Amino acid sequence: MNATQMALPLQIPDSSTPPDLSTYDRILVAFSGGKDSICCLLRLLELDVPKDKIELHHHLVDGRGPTLFDWLVTESYCCKFAQAFDLPIYFSWLEGGLKREMCRDNQPKAPTHFQTPDGKHIAGGQGQPGTRRKFPAKTADLKTRWCSSYLKIDVLSTAIANQARFHHSRTLVVTGERAQESAARAKYQSFEPHRTDRRNSPKLRRHVDHWRPVHSYSTGQVWETIQRWGVRVHPAYYLGWGRLSCQFCIFGSLNQWASNAAISPERTERLHQYEQEFQYTLDNKLSIPEMAARGIVYGAIHHYPDQLRLALNREYTAPILVDPDTWTLPAGAFGEDAGPT
Repeated sequence: MNATQMALPLQIPDSSTPPDLSTYDRILVAFSGGKDSICCLLRLLELDVPKDKIELHHHLVDGRGPTLFDWLVTESYCCKFAQAFDLPIYFSWLEGGLKREMCRDNQPKAPTHFQTPDGKHIAGGQGQPGTRRKFPAKTADLKTRWCSSYLKIDVLSTAIANQARFHHSRTLVVTGERAQESAARAKYQSFEPHRTDRRNSPKLRRHVDHWRPVHSYSTGQVWETIQRWGVRVHPAYYLGWGRLSCQFCIFGSLNQWASNAAISPERTERLHQYEQEFQYTLDNKLSIPEMAARGIVYGAIHHYPDQLRLALNREYTAPILVDPDTWTLPAGAFGEDAGPT
């Protein structure tokens, strides 16, 4: 690719108008396994992007250690999804995951592990010591809601910045934030330079753009796209959850905490023990047991025992693709989002 191609001027389309996708050497989809990241991938395919340009990237919130916050089945679901669409998937994580960062006491931020086409690599971990000893804050500010910034955004940025294959080329990062989700996300640009962009660096010439292809989509449009392709979504949606984040998301509603206490009582209690240890509750006003006591367990948990078994298993064994004519809308499709503000 010549210098003229790499120096194309920045264009600012809205999410309904894609950038010129043919100009990118590769497209990275930040893939949570949730409905919005699925819709992002499907949109790329509907725009005839060749599969050999696309790769999925999933960030393991709990790292490679014991699962505390996330759904047990999420990693396997993402693997099976990538296989169903014949796409590569790369996993990355902060060493020790959310638990280590939450418990950090006069320690530097942990190193980042990331998979690449030629194996696993590690970067970072030599910063200044710091202390948290508390849960991420329930706020739109990513400095204090550090679970999103440290466990996801920074992890992908580290993976990009530490791979020479992104130098002297054009890369597009795709993420699934939607304006309908919150007032803060409504203000996001649908297209902008990515935080790892170094297009003006004479040494790197790392051109990285960031596109949010479903930013203007309604929840209904997302589900219509998924139905059109016959994609069976993550089990959490069938159990009543309206969005896929951690099972024990800090933004979880009272009903979600009640549901988690019903289906995962041991992990619910472990998180409450951290509240007692830190002398800080996850919520500003209520403890985890108090939130669970005020909620109502989702009825879908009892109606779909097969989905419950899948959600609480490390191996996803159901098909990813089904006949669109037999596809059914999950119980949580238009339920409580309980997401970032």
